[in-house]
Amino acid sequence: MQTLVLTIHILTCVFLILFVLLQSGQEGMGVIFGGGSGSVFGSTGAGGILVRVTAVLAAVFLVTSLAYNILTKPSHLTDNSLMQQGAAGMTAPAPVQAPAPGGVTFEEKTLPVPAPAAGEKK
Repeated sequence: MQTLVLTIHILTCVFLILFVLLQSGQEGMGVIFGGGSGSVFGSTGAGGILVRVTAVLAAVFLVTSLAYNILTKPSHLTDNSLMQQGAAGMTAPAPVQAPAPGGVTFEEKTLPVPAPAAGEKK
């Protein structure tokens, strides 16, 4: 079922892109793609047909998006969200110690010195 929904979704995406690109723009850019009087769809253009097909493809895109999201929901997820759980599952952060009064103190750490290799002088 997931494969069928995904296939329909991908085909819808491709056709939706094509139909959006076929529509003529408001500024007359459709003339570049044959939007003049000698176009494939006649002298009135294809505004009505392309708008309707685009609307149907957009609706199919929306439905397949939601269906695929529902079908691929992992089974380990529960219906309880973090917002519904509230602060019950949260832990407080570790407390931060303030520096000593009168100045900053530094803790001195010593690093181990590696032992010299055989035959190497100190």
